[in-house]
Amino acid sequence: MKKLATALVIAATLTGCAAQTATLRPATQTNDVVTSHKFFVSGIGQEKTIDAAAVCGGADKVAKVQSKQEAKDVLLGVVTFGIYTPRTATVSCR
Repeated sequence: MKKLATALVIAATLTGCAAQTATLRPATQTNDVVTSHKFFVSGIGQEKTIDAAAVCGGADKVAKVQSKQEAKDVLLGVVTFGIYTPRTATVSCR
């Protein structure tokens, strides 16, 4: 059990978080909407779409769109051996 726990800690430490960000407008104050998307088998052949204009109430109010794999997402992927691999999406509105 100790070896398994050590292997999980090492695997979680070696995996990095990744983020893709599109900044559309500089914003001094934003209202963030955070959504978690479920993917299976590392998301091979799967897509998720968010309509940022609908979330913010208009395309002119969208400040930033970001898709990232947070530490909790990586941990869930490691624990399930890549079967369940969530990602977190954030839409920032002005």
